[in-house]
Amino acid sequence: MRACASRRGGFTLIEMLVALAILAIALAAVQRAVSGSLDNAYELKQRLLAAWVADNRLAELRALRVLPPVGEASGEETQAGIVFYWQSQVSGTPNPFVERVEIRVMARPESEHALATLIGYLVRR
Repeated sequence: MRACASRRGGFTLIEMLVALAILAIALAAVQRAVSGSLDNAYELKQRLLAAWVADNRLAELRALRVLPPVGEASGEETQAGIVFYWQSQVSGTPNPFVERVEIRVMARPESEHALATLIGYLVRR
């Protein structure tokens, strides 16, 4: 009876180690989920800004009111402090007064991964 009376309430070392292991696994999973969310948020920001770059480029071409020459052009534009690289491909259509423009925006020059692609048509006025 004395052995039972000397035992006090509390956790053993093994119980504490198991609890810490479970906590460590849970925290690692939370950290991985937060990291994935941050990566997704950054990618969405990049895509939104790249779409604005493409929209700006097409609006610029439309504002000129002159059809650009058929062929490729490229350049860079800064949007929200981030530099984006664009490539435009101008091609003719069956209508001689209309040209097709495809604008691709990338995070790095000569990248194969386009953050945004915009196709528009320019009309001679």
